[in-house]
Amino acid sequence: MLLIVVAVALSALSSLGSCAPSGIPGLAPAPPAPGSPTRASIEELLTMVQIVAARPDPVGYERGCKQGEGCVFGPAWTDDYDGPGGHDGCGTRDNVLALSLTEVQFREGTRNCVVISGVLADPYTGELVQFAKADASKIQIDHIYPLAAAWDMGAYGWSLDQRIRFANDIEFNLMAVDGSQNQSKSDATPAQWLPPNAAYHCFYAGKYLSVAAQYTLPITEADQHTLAAVAERC
Repeated sequence: MLLIVVAVALSALSSLGSCAPSGIPGLAPAPPAPGSPTRASIEELLTMVQIVAARPDPVGYERGCKQGEGCVFGPAWTDDYDGPGGHDGCGTRDNVLALSLTEVQFREGTRNCVVISGVLADPYTGELVQFAKADASKIQIDHIYPLAAAWDMGAYGWSLDQRIRFANDIEFNLMAVDGSQNQSKSDATPAQWLPPNAAYHCFYAGKYLSVAAQYTLPITEADQHTLAAVAERC
C-alpha cells in the first residue's frame, strides 16, 4: 500500500518538469504551480509518516570521503549502487541533469553521459536557469530530504549500502535546482525552509513527504505543522 500511495503522489509531481515556470517572486500568495499534488494527496502522505517531537542530534555524521573522514553516505555522485541510474557508466549528478534539463548537450565521446549545457525550469524559484559546465555551480543537485537530516532521523542506523542508495536516489530524493537556493536550504527541513516561490510549496511538500514515506524517515512536529498548512492551499 505504501508504494502505491507514494507512486500516486509521484505521478502528480512528475509533470512539473515540463511546465513553464510561473514567474511569481518571493513568498507572495500564489496558486500551486501546474503539476503540483492536491491537498488530499499531501494529507494522505502526512498520515503515512512518523512524527517526532524534534530532530535528534546523533554523533558521527561525516559526509566527506577524504582520508580519515567518515564518508557515511559514500562518495558523492557515485555510479556504484543498486537502483535507477546505478551501474550505467554515468555519475549521478549527470543523470539528474540529463533528466531535469531541456535543450541538453552532452560532451562528445561520453556516450551521452556528461552534460555540458541545458536549461532548467527551476522548481524552487520558477525561473529559467541556463546551465553551462564551465559555471557548474549555478545549478546544483538537491537532496530533497537532506542527508544530514536523514542521518539524524535514523539513517545512522542503516547499512552503508542503503545510505549510498538514498544519497543517489534519482527517482525520489534528487532534483536539479538553482545553486543559490540549494545553498540557502542547506540541511534545513520544511519548518525552516520552503522554496522562495510560493507557487511551488505544494510540489515541494509532496516531494519531501514522498521521500520520508519511501524510506520510513520521520518528520518533526514543526515540519508536520508547516506541511499541513501548505496542504491547505493546494
